[in-house]
Amino acid sequence: MRHDRLRARVGDRQLTVSNLDKVLYPASGTTKREVLAYYLKIAPVMLPHLRDRPMTLKRYPNGVEGEAFFEKQCSAHRPEWVPTANVPSGRKGGIDYCLINEEATLAWVANLAALELHPLLSRVEDLNCPTVLVFDLDPGPPATILDCCRVALEMRDMLLELGLRSYPKTSGGVGLHFYIPLNTPVTFARTKAFARMVTELFERRYPTQATSIMAKDKRPGKVFIDWSQNDEHKTTVSVYSLRAKPRPTVSTPLRWEEVAAAWEKKDTSLLVFETDAVLRRVADMGDLFAEVLTRKQKLPE
Repeated sequence: MRHDRLRARVGDRQLTVSNLDKVLYPASGTTKREVLAYYLKIAPVMLPHLRDRPMTLKRYPNGVEGEAFFEKQCSAHRPEWVPTANVPSGRKGGIDYCLINEEATLAWVANLAALELHPLLSRVEDLNCPTVLVFDLDPGPPATILDCCRVALEMRDMLLELGLRSYPKTSGGVGLHFYIPLNTPVTFARTKAFARMVTELFERRYPTQATSIMAKDKRPGKVFIDWSQNDEHKTTVSVYSLRAKPRPTVSTPLRWEEVAAAWEKKDTSLLVFETDAVLRRVADMGDLFAEVLTRKQKLPE
């Protein structure tokens, strides 16, 4: 066995890991070993958000400055204990996605340099039933994540008027996500139509702040509200996933008070979290996204 390949035990599983000293984030010097360590440490709170969700992996075999690719079809060279879920698609026989249901599988995908994990919004037991509704807020320069905060706070209040609680997280990049947990019977057609309706209503109410138009030349200085993520074939980066930015930032759950504080103080640094900071937050606050898994809500007619 080559010196850069090692056998490791994670729980009851054994797997091969390799190139642990390879630098995946040159700006911070973060190695694959440190990426693996982060994912194993965050696993207790992250795995419930991944469990039984078909997973698209975004892999960076040569680090964040190298070429990347999305991988939907789970590798034929996966360990025999890595489960898959077949999802119908245009391909004959559909796509067999990986399921990340335990720490060892999380370690295995991290060893593949799958820095970013993008799950479907539904679970394998009912692929046509999303458990959440998602809004993805993306600022058009010179707008910033702070403008996303203002829009998110106003949308939160609009949704509260409809009896819906929502939960924010950073994208790990320049944007902001917020989730409306449902955990009740619903279809993607319903969530997508509702998300579009809310977005277009907000756009009419605040035309200088937000837009539903994706084209970048149509949204300078505005926040693009992407409602179209609420689709059976689309994925959103998981909470606690690393992002492929110059430094190892993480898609991090927030309290609404933190979103408001960042907007009021005009301080973007309050919304940027790397791996160590995320682990400290979990130790201090627990999983701020836990209720996304349990809160039951129904969309209004």
